[in-house]
Amino acid sequence: MPTLIAREQPRPPSDAGEAMLSLEAIYEEHFDFAWRSLKRLGIPEAQLDDAVQDVLLVAHRRLAEFVGRSTLKTWLLGIALRVASVHRRTAARRPTEPLVEDPPDQTEKPPADALSEVAEAARLVRRLLDCLDEDRRAVFVLAELEEMTAPEISAALGVNLNTVYSRLRLARRDFDAALARHRAGRPT
Repeated sequence: MPTLIAREQPRPPSDAGEAMLSLEAIYEEHFDFAWRSLKRLGIPEAQLDDAVQDVLLVAHRRLAEFVGRSTLKTWLLGIALRVASVHRRTAARRPTEPLVEDPPDQTEKPPADALSEVAEAARLVRRLLDCLDEDRRAVFVLAELEEMTAPEISAALGVNLNTVYSRLRLARRDFDAALARHRAGRPT
């Protein structure tokens, strides 16, 4: 039986009697979405928790400004896009050294099939996404991975609908080209 995907509906503007959304409720409902979005937008694994915290802090500070013209998810996505951009600019100016992990216990060897095909495919998709410029990557991630419609993406990013279609077309072309280079054994 096919699974139906429910779309979150825009929240009507709040009136004085409506209880405001709490940070705890936003955290419970949207933490996974924020984490997944930031990861797909290129935030390194070691910085994901900090970036999600930044998204939630901005959402907490600006919660009173959310009037419901879009869904809460779309609003959080806009915040996540700005946080990802700031994190990337900071990383470019101030590269960090990866944390040194304890050497693995040599007595326990991981099984040969520890790296599954799914994990390898996910790493490949992240490498291919890294080939896209920031604007195209955002549109591609929202359309292809988050399954948002072009009008939803337009609202989330604050860009013209035709710009969304153009960026998506170019992102798909660039993604396919990077995949073809990978399959041919050339660097992506």
